[in-house]
Amino acid sequence: MILPVAFKYVKGNAMADILASRGMASSRTATAHPSLAARIGAAVAVWRQRRTLAELPDHLRQDLGLTETQIQQELRRPVWVVPQYWRF
Repeated sequence: MILPVAFKYVKGNAMADILASRGMASSRTATAHPSLAARIGAAVAVWRQRRTLAELPDHLRQDLGLTETQIQQELRRPVWVVPQYWRF
């Protein structure tokens, strides 16, 4: 049985947990590994956000409370170095 995307297995998803406990979830939906396309899309999103941060005018940087040094540190980070809550 292949589940619709809405019931894709995610830890804590009650419906998916019930189906998995009954052996009704397919192995394809039980894995939490993102596709290569999803990983590339996430990397591009991180790159765009950091590029946008670099292009902010000074008054907006001050509103955010960021210094030039902090922004440069963020820009030097690789695209795969992101906060834990962004990770797959």
